[in-house]
Formats: sequence, C-alpha cells, structure tokens
Amino acid sequence: MHSCATELDALLTLAQPSRVILVGDVFNKGPDPDGVWALVREWRAESVLGNHDLLVMDLADQGDFRAPKAAIQWLGKLPLFIKTQGCIVVHGGLNPESGHTTQATAIKVRRWPDDSQDTHPFWWELYTGEHLVIYGHDARRGLVDHRPMTLGLDTGCVYGGALTGYLIEEDRVLSVPAERAYRAI
Repeated sequence: MHSCATELDALLTLAQPSRVILVGDVFNKGPDPDGVWALVREWRAESVLGNHDLLVMDLADQGDFRAPKAAIQWLGKLPLFIKTQGCIVVHGGLNPESGHTTQATAIKVRRWPDDSQDTHPFWWELYTGEHLVIYGHDARRGLVDHRPMTLGLDTGCVYGGALTGYLIEEDRVLSVPAERAYRAI
C-alpha cells in the first residue's frame, strides 16, 4: 500500500473487516505514512514483512524516516508469513516446491528459482500446496487470481492503480481506485 492512507481508509470502510492483515510494504513511496500508521493502530492491523519494510528500517538507521518512529519499531517485529483460516499471507511468495520460505523468498520472489531471467516461471505457476497463498509485491501484473491456490493483490495503488483486499470469510476481492498516481511505475 506504500503509505496510501486515503485508499486504505476507503478500503477498510468498504470492507469492515473483523481482522486486517496487510501484505507488507506498508510505508515508503506514498504520500501519507502518518495516516497509514493511524489506520494500522485504529484497526489493530497485522502485517507480514515486505522488501520496502526492510528498506524503511534501514533508512531509519541512517536518520531518514519514511514512517513514524513507533511504526518502525512495529515493522521490526513483523513475521515473514501469517497462517489463518486455510490461507498463508506473505509479501512476495513461497518456495513452490516445498511450501517453505526464507526471508529473501518471502519478501522478494516473483519468478522461480529466482528473478534473474524472464524465462523462469512465476513461483505461483508452480505452487501446488494445500493452502491459498495471498501475496503482494508484483504491481506490474496487477490482480493475479488463481484461487484456490494463489491470490496476488498488488494492483499498484501508489502508481495510480487501485488498493485491493480480500475478505477470506466471503471469498471476495474488493478494490478502491487510487486517488492519483503518487509514483511512476
């Protein structure tokens, strides 16, 4: 969601979820980290660790704060994945062969075994696990809906696309359009 507070507020208002789990990259790039942090606290949101979450923490160590200080402490405690209601939430993806993940895979993978060549398949094309894997990290592809196996929710809000969520109990995808493009893709 990259600090897109207006869109996060609109999506949460539309969905009225009982539990909020974010797919990572909570801050950086977008316009309103303070607003996002306020919504995280208000909704008691959980999140998995994303590659930009690591960047925000690294930059904070250098004195460049892209999120409130309390949010940076929160980021430091985020898990690589969350299992809930037959689903696994992760930022980038899982090892499609074993279903396990390392930090590098969890936060950065798109193609398997790595992103070095466009000829490598996407990890989700090879995944055959028993849980629905919900992930973000891949705005270029937009919504990647291969339920019941995988569901990619990154619809590029910060780039002018939409902010997309998934209601597990209803098996329903919801989106709100971005107010504007905050960054070029």
